[in-house]
Amino acid sequence: MLRCQVELTKAAKKDLQKVPVYIAEKLEYWVHAVVTFGMEKVRQVSGFHDESLKGDRMGQRSIRLNKAYRAIYEETINLEIRIVSIVEVNKHEY
Repeated sequence: MLRCQVELTKAAKKDLQKVPVYIAEKLEYWVHAVVTFGMEKVRQVSGFHDESLKGDRMGQRSIRLNKAYRAIYEETINLEIRIVSIVEVNKHEY
């Protein structure tokens, strides 16, 4: 099994200070799972809704921390994960 390293950018650390504690805890749980089990195994967990992004964020991926929050990350060839931001998703107007 290949081990991953996870890094939070300064912007992501700043974002984490603004979110509810349970959101920060869920991100910590995801990071622990990635480091312990590897990215491929964690991507198979449907609850995180890991998906590649399009448009301005092409080349990045996101996971759902809950209905309102997403963690945006980049993956390098060297199995390094850089969490670039934690964003609050606005409710969609229908």
